[in-house]
Amino acid sequence: MKSRKPKVKIINKKNTYIGEGVTFGENVTIYEGNHIDGDTYIGDGTILLPNNFIVSSNIGENCKVHASVIENGKIDANASIGPYARIRPGTEIQENVKIGNFCEIKNSKIGANTKISHLVYVGDSEVGKNCNIGCGTIFVNYNGKSKSKTIVGDNCFIGSNCNLIAPLKIADNVYICAGTTVVNDCSDGSFIIGRVRAEEKPGKAKDYLKGAE
Repeated sequence: MKSRKPKVKIINKKNTYIGEGVTFGENVTIYEGNHIDGDTYIGDGTILLPNNFIVSSNIGENCKVHASVIENGKIDANASIGPYARIRPGTEIQENVKIGNFCEIKNSKIGANTKISHLVYVGDSEVGKNCNIGCGTIFVNYNGKSKSKTIVGDNCFIGSNCNLIAPLKIADNVYICAGTTVVNDCSDGSFIIGRVRAEEKPGKAKDYLKGAE
């Protein structure tokens, strides 16, 4: 689906690189600092905000991408990527997905309407639709010898600072509380919590703080 006469608005041609194999839909806007190369297609109405590096990827219509790296990825319509996201090879992002700042997605499929807003690593995984992945969550795919897969169902909420230890299957409608490390498969509709509760020792801080009386 390549437009014969694409309408592309390039804000600063001197500071933009577009390789010979790159094609566009209609009404694409490209801001300064973009480097686009390989067999790449940019869909109708998509806005490439400043400082993206995009290689051999397919980006759907009405997306916004900002200061991010996308390599051999597929991004469907109405997705928002960045700033400072990294989409590594083998990744498929479905429609209306948000991948926010300092997120890395590697060899994974992200379902429609899912939000991964900041400071998350997703590797070798499938994440369903309508999920929320909290800040600081890690999909732990590597044990030092081999890599394993994590599958997350639809309509899941994963709180901040969780560790999902692959191989792992999380069913639909699961709620995982912030700060939880998950090592066992989770059944449909489960509430998962695994924390060590904080213990307060009044007045003890003086033994550890310099200058405290």
